[in-house]
Amino acid sequence: MRYCLTLDLKNDPELIAEYESYHQKVWPEVVQSFYDSGISTMEIYRWENRLFMIIDAEEDFTFEKKARADAENPIVQEWESLMSTYQEKLPGVKNDEKWQLMKNIFKV
Repeated sequence: MRYCLTLDLKNDPELIAEYESYHQKVWPEVVQSFYDSGISTMEIYRWENRLFMIIDAEEDFTFEKKARADAENPIVQEWESLMSTYQEKLPGVKNDEKWQLMKNIFKV
């Protein structure tokens, strides 16, 4: 399965540079948490302060299972807390939500 998500960064060039720097060396425990949850590949693209994430995952992957596993992993929680320093929720998004699943509207 493929999932596409979006999120904004705070519109500050220094913060955006720091965010990109962290993503050049994502903590190994965080990367392992992706594999453990059934994510086979993940890519993040940036335009200005808008992020676009592509996830390819196994058929039994669910965001709910990933969220439960993340909640029990202190390293992942530390990473998420740190990344929240740079991230800005999209308009209309609930306070406890970050990345937003995008709807596929075209494919050839």
